Amino acid sequence: MGDISSAESMAHTFTEMTLSKGWCFRQTDAIDDEWLPVKSVPSTVHQDLIDNKKLEDPFIGFNEIKAEWVGTKSWTYRTSFDRSSITTGSKVVLCFEGLDTFAHVRLNGRTILETENMFLSYRVDISHTLSSSKTQDLEIEFDSALLKAREIRAKHPEHKFAGFNGDPARMGVRKAQCHWGWDWGPFLMCAGIWRPVRLEVYTAKIAEVRMEQKMGQCYRTASIQASVEVDVSCHEALDIEVTISSAGQKIQSAANVTKQGNTFFADLSIDQIEPWMPSGYGTQKLYDIDFKLFADGREVHTVRKRTGFRKVELVQKPDNHGKSFFFRINGIDIFCGGSCWIPADSFLTNITPARLRSWIELMVPANQKMIRVWGGGIYEEDAFYDACDELGILVWQDFMFGCGNYPTWPAMLKSIEAEAVTNVRRLRHHPCLAIFAGNNEDYQVQEQLGLTYNYEDKNEQNWLKTDFPARYIYESLLPRVMQKELPSVPYHPGSPWGDGKISSDPTVGDMHQWNVWHGTQEKYQIFDTLGGRFNSEFGMEAFPHIATIRSFVENEEDLFPQSHVIDFHNKADGHERRIATYLVENVRTATDLEAYIHLTQLIQCEALMFGYRGWRKQWGDDRHCGGALVWQLNDCWPVTSWSICDYYLHRKPAYYAMARVLAPLAVGVRRKHHDWSVTHARQPKTQEWELWAVSSKLEENVADIELRFVSVKTGKDIKEKIVKKGIKLTANGTIDITTGYVDNFEDEPHVLAARMWVDGELVARDTDWPQPLKYLPFPERGVKVEVKGDKMHVSVQRPVKCLVFEERQSCHLSDSAIDVVPDDGQVITVRGLKDGDKPLNWTYLGAGEQ
Repeated sequence: MGDISSAESMAHTFTEMTLSKGWCFRQTDAIDDEWLPVKSVPSTVHQDLIDNKKLEDPFIGFNEIKAEWVGTKSWTYRTSFDRSSITTGSKVVLCFEGLDTFAHVRLNGRTILETENMFLSYRVDISHTLSSSKTQDLEIEFDSALLKAREIRAKHPEHKFAGFNGDPARMGVRKAQCHWGWDWGPFLMCAGIWRPVRLEVYTAKIAEVRMEQKMGQCYRTASIQASVEVDVSCHEALDIEVTISSAGQKIQSAANVTKQGNTFFADLSIDQIEPWMPSGYGTQKLYDIDFKLFADGREVHTVRKRTGFRKVELVQKPDNHGKSFFFRINGIDIFCGGSCWIPADSFLTNITPARLRSWIELMVPANQKMIRVWGGGIYEEDAFYDACDELGILVWQDFMFGCGNYPTWPAMLKSIEAEAVTNVRRLRHHPCLAIFAGNNEDYQVQEQLGLTYNYEDKNEQNWLKTDFPARYIYESLLPRVMQKELPSVPYHPGSPWGDGKISSDPTVGDMHQWNVWHGTQEKYQIFDTLGGRFNSEFGMEAFPHIATIRSFVENEEDLFPQSHVIDFHNKADGHERRIATYLVENVRTATDLEAYIHLTQLIQCEALMFGYRGWRKQWGDDRHCGGALVWQLNDCWPVTSWSICDYYLHRKPAYYAMARVLAPLAVGVRRKHHDWSVTHARQPKTQEWELWAVSSKLEENVADIELRFVSVKTGKDIKEKIVKKGIKLTANGTIDITTGYVDNFEDEPHVLAARMWVDGELVARDTDWPQPLKYLPFPERGVKVEVKGDKMHVSVQRPVKCLVFEERQSCHLSDSAIDVVPDDGQVITVRGLKDGDKPLNWTYLGAGEQ
């Protein structure tokens, strides 16, 4: 049973209680079942069953199948709280921050709330519903969202439920769409109290705060127009004080405070601010803005919003390549290399703020600038956006629509509008927010399924009568919400979306480029030629690390690449054929599991490198490519997927390749790709190559650049190296350095090895290898790794491809998945190894040929 206690830093006229303990639950229709204890709320029914040893962990083996029954049942949770300290005349409100999804809430046996949207928060005034007894009984019954969705679909035959992934009925329910299963996640139909439940008691409180900020000249001054809505239960003399502070030091208070009804308005002007900038472009300065409510001269409630000052622009202007699509922050053009994000656990309530921060922390040393919150998951927890604010990671925020043709009957539209308003209001103070997008791939569903859709028709009511009525959501409802609630952040109707053109048009909007892996399964060596103005999804699958595989494989005899259980932990359609295709095209395959893991991770590493390296080069060509977000940063369970870090945060080799390509200063070298499927007689006898450098620095740098031509067989240089000194690197752009040819490259396969120095410091390397790698022999590489303190010194006698060091959860590597050539030793720093720990294992392409 919960007790009401004063909220910290609150006056006695505002008290709150979080109802997190004392809950129990059971299957609703199993009358004879005992009530089982719940460790803590928020929770999900699957985890509560696991805690009570009523369900085996669905992440292990084939247990996902054994857990499917849970999503077909109704579940009831109950608790009680004490009303004895509630003062007469106070307003009493039950606050439900998140109920998943179809919930019937009863207080003392009386229904006080029915819900059908997981993404909404609810406030219920129970001032006149409390019973006279000391103990108040609260009960929440959750219907099966799976069965309800199918009922809803059957009631609406006029709507064409269709899409990619999961049961099509999911589109009629406002719930995390990935709960229906996805091509990287399990089918686990969750239910429960997924966000906190609170009891508030007050006579006056701040109900809503809005802050509109404007940046001044040179982005060093700012103004804030604030509005504060107040909820009162009696006639008191109310007043508001608004102050801004930094690091505990008060900067300024609002000079003008006016009142209209129950809303206060205040203006602040701040001189000498430090603007919030993305990681690598400046500091992530944050300011606290306190809103204090006074009643009859006493402080009764305070709300603090932490924010940063910045101006976000999405630049879309006609140019030589079509129409640009890139982000400008405080006047600075930003190449947004980064990742897409899915929920970090199938059971959302298992994700702690610390774990969320750990994921975002991975992005900073990898030189990533943006993360895209995908539209089939959830509007993330506050801790996610707090971490992005603090670490300088821009957020591309999808609204929660994914891969479907969504319905638009009146009640659905009303629920969607409330959802949008609720979540935009919750998030709008975060400086990390760079864009809201209407959906994920819903326009592609329309295109691929041939749904009726005439872009030239601008009559919004007509859209509701077509086979693609969701156009009304993305091009009318959501932009209206954004304009009203957060006009300072750009809105984009979908991802991908191209201003009325087909979503795969490379000249406009953003693009999801899946013709590597999916679609036509192009060779990854030409990835950069397949991109568009902003590549917001692309990827290549790779196995997770061996420790992750061992976490879900129960029997030793199943530890081989094509075992049933390992295949079961890969939900991608046709993954067997696709992985095999990219392996046999590029490398010599293996049957040993750890060798096979390394090969799949090498292919992912190479594929993403080819994409990112070429697209970042295009940034300097009139912003031809404005950014690239890999699918995906993370996993929601132990699985083979497109993630660059697996469920346990083990970094895959691609993570390090991205970090090198996205470094502030990077050098690039590549030879022209020739398709090896043509006959030997038609292969060119000369090999064209190009050398360039890219910089995200805002000032010009001067570099010395070297290019060597190193024999794969002997490790010797096959011709004199090229040295370019005093190269002026274009600020925030690309510079082409030189091109050339090498004759008879087939007779002497060689590596192009580039290095770059600035002020005498080696700042970047790049290599280009003959393709495909499977044609190259790799015996006797002469690899030497010497451990000296926290440093690993690496040297080789012949060129080495993708030297990968073991990933341990306790360790952090400064680099891995490196290419090494003779006379260019590299040093890797290791954090987290303790005295007595075994040295990290390592391997490289062809290690088994020794």
